[in-house]
Amino acid sequence: MTQLDTVPAPAAFHDEDHFDVRAIPFSRRGSWLDLSPVVGLHRVERDIHLVSHTTGMHAVLRLVPTAASAQADATTITTPSVLRWESPAGAVEAVFETTDVIRFRGRGLGMRFTEAADELTPFSGMYLFADPIDGSPVYTSYETGRRYRITVIAGEVRVVGAESLGSADRWVEAVGPDGWELVVEELETAREPYRTRTTFDDARESVRDEFEAFLDTVAPWRSDDVPAADAAAYVLWSATVRPEGFLDREGVLMSKHWMDKVWSWDHCFNALALADGQPKLAFDQFMLPFDHQTDAGALPDSVTHSEALYNYVKPPIHGWAFTALRRALPASLVDPQLPEIYRRLAAWSRFWLDHRRVPGHAVPHYQHGNDSGWDNATTFDRDRVIESPDLAAFLLIQLGVLRGLAVELGNETDASAWASAEAEVREGLATLWRGDGYVAVAASDGREAKRRSLLTLLPIVLGEALEAETADVLADDIRTHLTEWGLATEPIDSQDYESDGYWRGPIWAPSTVLVEDGLRRAGQTALADAVRERFLRLCEKSGFAENFDAVTGEGLRDRAYTWTASAYLLFARSYVEQP
Repeated sequence: MTQLDTVPAPAAFHDEDHFDVRAIPFSRRGSWLDLSPVVGLHRVERDIHLVSHTTGMHAVLRLVPTAASAQADATTITTPSVLRWESPAGAVEAVFETTDVIRFRGRGLGMRFTEAADELTPFSGMYLFADPIDGSPVYTSYETGRRYRITVIAGEVRVVGAESLGSADRWVEAVGPDGWELVVEELETAREPYRTRTTFDDARESVRDEFEAFLDTVAPWRSDDVPAADAAAYVLWSATVRPEGFLDREGVLMSKHWMDKVWSWDHCFNALALADGQPKLAFDQFMLPFDHQTDAGALPDSVTHSEALYNYVKPPIHGWAFTALRRALPASLVDPQLPEIYRRLAAWSRFWLDHRRVPGHAVPHYQHGNDSGWDNATTFDRDRVIESPDLAAFLLIQLGVLRGLAVELGNETDASAWASAEAEVREGLATLWRGDGYVAVAASDGREAKRRSLLTLLPIVLGEALEAETADVLADDIRTHLTEWGLATEPIDSQDYESDGYWRGPIWAPSTVLVEDGLRRAGQTALADAVRERFLRLCEKSGFAENFDAVTGEGLRDRAYTWTASAYLLFARSYVEQP
């Protein structure tokens, strides 16, 4: 097992669209499964595993290429449509025939499908038996609550450990001197026996065509100037899952590594990147957390297959995101939904106004860094419960959107109320201005927080609504965060800077998008261009990691993060299309 910091993260496809499966999981739109050697938080195994994201991330089966029933050294070659193991003895290939059926074939090499659990108890790991109806080997998994049925199409399988309990060896090995072929299905309790309806090659071509059609819609503008656009599109496409469990809509997970959830601000960036080419998918991404909005108006912190969490929230960037989405999405999709969107945004805003403001205070507060999305930013070092200028700025934008929607929907009374709330929050934000920048303060006693984090510069998102002098001050401070690769969340000369400190230094996609957009709308075009171009080159060097070392540009943490891929697509399009 290796750590992720030893794994190269190729930014763009190369050599006929090959990519490194250690960096980007092999999957298919709609599937809750992937094939990857990444089996947990920073855990990279030697062998590729079948990984399920139902009830959390669980490595289900270890896939071991074999020659003469002994483990064989094999290299992997991965494209959007097929994963291939190669050795001097032969090859094995895998393709997603459907979202829950993976087809394998081999010649010269066999493949052993063995359980992946590290520790086995009577209530963990796998149980293997042969279905007496058709003889198919079936694994059951306590962790996923699913079954994994293996059906032979050609050749044969050897089964070891059927009906054994505890720590006994259990595996199924595909063999066949003239080649073999089989399918692995994930199912709940029962399903009709598998019947071959297509060839392996036809299944591969179908997946290839499906991805290329997606790529052509989300990045028709791609060029050699933005060489990672195809890889970014694949990260989004392959992390998309069908409606199931707590997801009532097709959803784009943040990753099919361990960050396999939809967080209630991450989804906005994915929606924006998908809006032009995949409008229905984009709209669903925007609305997905609102399906779980509480009676108090709060959005969940995150949603995934088997849970919705409410212990934290995320910042109200949804008015900002909706403004951009509405410009891109067809009116026929959005306009019929306007009353519902208005109701949801209104409840979300009232949550902040009614439940997150100290009596007599105009600015709402975060109760923890996690509420801001900047979990451990230095702004939260002295106090956790703070009134922060970024929150006030986001809410100001959202209240302005609500005011406009109320007028559009013919509700002048609501429009007046939103205007009054907007004025209150604007006055509150003004109290956080110190002439040389904004500060965050403790909600309890007004004690000022540390000021070096990029977080307190996010009022730049107000763009054209800022006074020119204020925009200039913020832009000057933003320049102090700009490294060769982009915007460090804590300046590299800060005593609190940490190269792999999460929000205490590394470069992140969402902060970059928000700052770039605000700078551009505030007339700080040259700085916006620099921020955009450096982030593009960063992704082309290091892929679509959760975040990046601000000095070296190396990818950190989860290496296939969709909001990073979405930020790349947003910037790449504007870079290509900018006059």
